[in-house]
Amino acid sequence: MSVTYRDALRAALLYLVFSAAWLLLSGYLLNNFFDDSLERLRWQLINGYVWVLLSAGLIFIARARLLRCLGIGAKLRERNADRERLRQAAAVFDCTREGVLVTNLEGLIVHVNRAFIDITGYHCKDVLGQRPSLFKSGRHPPTFYQAMFAALHSVGEWSGEIWNRRKSGEIYPQWQTIRLTHDDEGRPSHYVAVFSDISAIKKSEHELMHLAHHDPLTDLPNRLLFTDRAEQALASAQVHKRGCALLMIDLDHFKMINDSLGHTIGDQLLKAVAERLSAMFGPGITLARLGGDEFAVLAESCPQLVQAAALAQRIIDGLKKPFVIDRHQLFINTSIGISLFPGDALSVEQLLRNADSALFKAKSAGRNGYALYTEELTAHAQQRVEIAFELRRALDQQELRVYYQPVHDLKTSRLIGVEALVRWEHPQRGLVSPAEFIPVAERTGLIAEIDAWVMGQACRQMCQWHQDGVALSFVAVNVSSRLFARRELYQQVAQVLHETGLDPAYLELEVTESAVMEDPEVALEQMHRLRELGVRLAIDDFGTGYSSLLRLKRLPVQKLKIDQGFVAGLPWDEDDAAISRVIVALAQSMGMQVHAEGIEQVEQAAFLLEHSCDLGQGYWFGRPVPAGQLNWTHAPIIA
Repeated sequence: MSVTYRDALRAALLYLVFSAAWLLLSGYLLNNFFDDSLERLRWQLINGYVWVLLSAGLIFIARARLLRCLGIGAKLRERNADRERLRQAAAVFDCTREGVLVTNLEGLIVHVNRAFIDITGYHCKDVLGQRPSLFKSGRHPPTFYQAMFAALHSVGEWSGEIWNRRKSGEIYPQWQTIRLTHDDEGRPSHYVAVFSDISAIKKSEHELMHLAHHDPLTDLPNRLLFTDRAEQALASAQVHKRGCALLMIDLDHFKMINDSLGHTIGDQLLKAVAERLSAMFGPGITLARLGGDEFAVLAESCPQLVQAAALAQRIIDGLKKPFVIDRHQLFINTSIGISLFPGDALSVEQLLRNADSALFKAKSAGRNGYALYTEELTAHAQQRVEIAFELRRALDQQELRVYYQPVHDLKTSRLIGVEALVRWEHPQRGLVSPAEFIPVAERTGLIAEIDAWVMGQACRQMCQWHQDGVALSFVAVNVSSRLFARRELYQQVAQVLHETGLDPAYLELEVTESAVMEDPEVALEQMHRLRELGVRLAIDDFGTGYSSLLRLKRLPVQKLKIDQGFVAGLPWDEDDAAISRVIVALAQSMGMQVHAEGIEQVEQAAFLLEHSCDLGQGYWFGRPVPAGQLNWTHAPIIA
């Protein structure tokens, strides 16, 4: 039994007891105190009034108790709880960070929250009674709003991105949800719009999109955006029967600036080059940085080769003017490859490939110029691909051979050493010229693997010669710039010496001057580590790599090899003779041996001997041959 029910029952019992007591009291008084009939009548009247009032009060109390027992009190408590929930909802309404706007069915604003004021800049007095069209940005067509209201009428809700206007006039993006609400009878009553300002999200998306399509250093379009724009340009050119030109630009010897002045100066130079290039071009020309020191230019409406060549020359001339970077006056030359649409290619990918081939041609021709793509370049490119594929197979199938060219002491004409040279014995083509496959091996990176293989073969052969009683002072092995740049070269040489058992003093490693100058500090560290093994070191092709004498004297080198290009004109060419004399004098002053290569005539050998050159090799002494064909007894006499 609930407390309310007990209270009602108690009130009813009290009413009955009190009524009985009052009746007894009234009868007693009438019988004992009121003898007069008039007085008795008056008391009965008073008694009746009191009885009515008393009964009404007790009935009201009992009724209230009974109503509470029947649930009316619970409804009152529920109403109080509803008021508390409304107070909480109002607090959330005002504290939320999303803007809230409420309109009636006529579309008039009846309520907004604090976040609405903060986001839009409008106060309540500015918007109450107004229509939401007050905030229109003008960015959306009428069909946008028609679709919005159609969704509200059909499903009662709409969500999406919308652009609105703040009180200041600024247009900004919102993510908004509008919902139709209903009253207790289920009839539509209001529209409630909840929205958030997504300006920061939009800005972040824009920045990410910009970073994805632009070079972070120069802010030029990157390869991705350039390719996309080029595809659009080619599609337009095809429709309107126009020609286009793609120019691939590469800065000559840019790595030297990075190495000598640091990457910070190099980056500033790239930015300056990008700014100067941008200033050269007007509408219809797209400039991009593809990576490193490589840029690309797409010239629309460029139907003739003459126009593309003129543009390339303008770029070359424009970049010749000095750049002043951090108090350094820098000069830079440029090589450019040109490919035309539709004459050379019909796709962006092919245009880029062809322009890259033309750029390679421009660099091979001496740099600081431009080259045009031709069908001949396509054939060469295809041939290089085929050679690279077959060269990989040749390594696996052991088609490579090591030939040895004799090295003679010019004073005694005695054979004192050999140089190991790689040859390719193709199963169908026979011996393939090194001039044909070595450049391909260098471009593909296979040269490092080939050099390592040659080193192992040469060391094993040298051990065999020593066992056979052949007295040779050294076997020289070429180390390409690819292999020399590897940190594991030291471990490779040490492993070969360990596996073959060759005394390190009999192995001579020849490194080209250009390979040493690519990164002199790394080269110095590498050469010192190799010297710790006990091997001999020589600088090959000396005179062609722009050596710094200051760096040269720090290198732990025992020999300089005069490039055959300087030997070819001896003794008649005055320039070759002067250079050869200087190299010999330089080497002797630094305590190094001098070794001339490419000697093909006795006059050349005689000139070198006369000027104190120590060693010589070339066709006059002997061609490269397999190990079994070396002539140990014949030695040509130098007159």
